Amino acid sequence: MKISAIGCGYLGAVHAATLASMGHTVVGIDVDPGKVQQLSRGTAPFHEPGLDELLQDGRTNGRLTFSTSAADAKAAQVHFLCVGTPQDKASDAADLTFLVSALETLLPHLVAGAVVVGKSTVPVGTVDMLRHLLAGRPDVLLGWNPEFLRQGTAVKDSLVPDRLVYGVEGGRAAAFSPGTGAPLGVTAALDAVYEPLLQAGIPRLVCNFSTAELIKSAANAYLATKLSFINAVAELCDASGADVSELSEAMGLDPRIGGRYLHAGLGFGGGCLPKDIRSFRTQAARVGATAVDDWMRLVDSVNLGQRERTVNLAAELCGGTVSGRSITVLGASFKPDTDDIRDSPALDVADRLAAAGAHVTVTDPKAVNHAWRRYPGLRFESGTERALEGAELVLLLTEWDEYRCLSPAAAAGMVRRRVVLDARNVLDAAAWRSHGWLVRGLGTGQAMPQAVTGAATAEPAAR
Repeated sequence: MKISAIGCGYLGAVHAATLASMGHTVVGIDVDPGKVQQLSRGTAPFHEPGLDELLQDGRTNGRLTFSTSAADAKAAQVHFLCVGTPQDKASDAADLTFLVSALETLLPHLVAGAVVVGKSTVPVGTVDMLRHLLAGRPDVLLGWNPEFLRQGTAVKDSLVPDRLVYGVEGGRAAAFSPGTGAPLGVTAALDAVYEPLLQAGIPRLVCNFSTAELIKSAANAYLATKLSFINAVAELCDASGADVSELSEAMGLDPRIGGRYLHAGLGFGGGCLPKDIRSFRTQAARVGATAVDDWMRLVDSVNLGQRERTVNLAAELCGGTVSGRSITVLGASFKPDTDDIRDSPALDVADRLAAAGAHVTVTDPKAVNHAWRRYPGLRFESGTERALEGAELVLLLTEWDEYRCLSPAAAAGMVRRRVVLDARNVLDAAAWRSHGWLVRGLGTGQAMPQAVTGAATAEPAAR
């Protein structure tokens, strides 16, 4: 099929590249000339494992192109709206400005019979608004196909998704021909787009527009609830002497609960989960669903509270204040395997420590070039060894594999004090302690010592 992807950020670039890899002819449209030029060269303007390879394949075989002109999408049979829906600057609601602009720009280039399909995460009622924009084009079909991509695994999530969801006019009852069960309209078009996935047995759910609009936000709200719940329990564990890692492991073995997203730590960030739960709460408040409104407010509060807990624990580990202390932060991106620093818990904590008077050095495998422009009060190093030199406290805030596998013996020879705050609870604490490190986590149930003594307070080791 001939397909367009309107908007070439994380969602649009990945969607365009994966559809081209399925054999479709795809054009990606974006207003940013620099982004279009880079994508056209076969490289992504952000770090996403496996994406560059797909871009290069699509460029080589001619099935994938990029343009700044919506007119180049005219020949497409299906148009996917993949633009961002960030949090509004003045409220917790979603900002739909880019979505509306994308459809208005595309509208003059839609041919009769074209199918416009939204993929962006939007509040319920968005489709009704877009239908008004298409009121003069009864020959154009509208559908919704929410995305469920995770940064760092977006290519895999596109090629082997957990499920496909189609939002169509009239819902499931109107999507198939009575008697024959043959798919109609938008359903038939999306079945053709995703034919390789459907043949591979990927589940498909057809529903009405409101359900499709709510699915992504509801899923993210549940994940955020699970994460914030175990982080709230981590605070109880610290107060009572329990270990949240052992507790969550036992809970996760219960098939009714499961272990995924039941890992205590610094909490979530990024450009999706925080803004999605706030949008979800705003939608609930608008229709009077007070239980969801109150619940999401608490979930958000618990998550943000983990950052303050981490800052306070850092001060305790420094004898009561971080002022004047040399602190190294391992990690700048909001999660591993991405260079995205939007609402990064790691950078938020680092910035708070610097504001309290600490001399903070931040390192990250991929995100340093993005972060230093946004945080001029922090020092950045691309290499872990340089970042650790002379540190009086080390904070592991983004769980990149290279930090999980960091040698405690080697690190001991670089720092001034062998004290590490593992805010992601991923280090082998016993191995680190065997090399003279004081190790603290969130929810590990260890009382703060009266004084950090012995090897942990030693002057820099011989190099």
